[in-house]
Amino acid sequence: SYSFCTLLVFIKMGRRPAKCYRFCKNKPYPKSRFCRGVPDPKIRAFETGRKRADADEFPACVHVISMEKEQLSSECLEAARIAANKYMVKSCGKDGFHLRIRVHPYHVLRINKMLSCAGADRLQTGMRGAFGKAHGTAARVKIGQIILSIRTREQFEGLATEALRRAKFKFAGRQLVLTSHKWGFTHAIKETYKEKMDDKTLLYDGSYSKPARRHGVISERNCFG
Repeated sequence: SYSFCTLLVFIKMGRRPAKCYRFCKNKPYPKSRFCRGVPDPKIRAFETGRKRADADEFPACVHVISMEKEQLSSECLEAARIAANKYMVKSCGKDGFHLRIRVHPYHVLRINKMLSCAGADRLQTGMRGAFGKAHGTAARVKIGQIILSIRTREQFEGLATEALRRAKFKFAGRQLVLTSHKWGFTHAIKETYKEKMDDKTLLYDGSYSKPARRHGVISERNCFG
């Protein structure tokens, strides 16, 4: 026979594999006043490298694009960030690039914990009350959605492609690493970027650029053409 203390011993299990949470089966379940006690996402920083670099400094841009509708846990996003960041820092220095995670893990994952100890069958209820407790978070991605992006100098474009190739091994499913035809993180195409900047039809906006508009108080920002 077992003592009461022995019955209450929980054997701590490791994390469940990605196959348990990979598919977008149910509705999104975000953190709210009804869904409390959610653990923080494992992602330490959504942006690394030289975040404050102007748009002009990093013209090349490479993306990891999802080819499946699925869920990516915050743990795998952090693992991918670490892998890409480590390779880029080693290859071109910590000020030679800007990496950004483009998805956010808002969806809360649940787990229906079971006892796995001696005499647990007396305490457990099986599938009665099976709605689980918050266990972690995941980002829900669509086909064609960008997961990670790196902007860098033209000579480091191949290194950024290799960094993201290594990062995508951390994700379940199928992803593509594509080189963008746009200038850095801006929406302007590379061939016309400089021309638009000279015409002042495109304006600096930190790491982005924005189109000049003919609205508002007359100033240098809306007098062009």
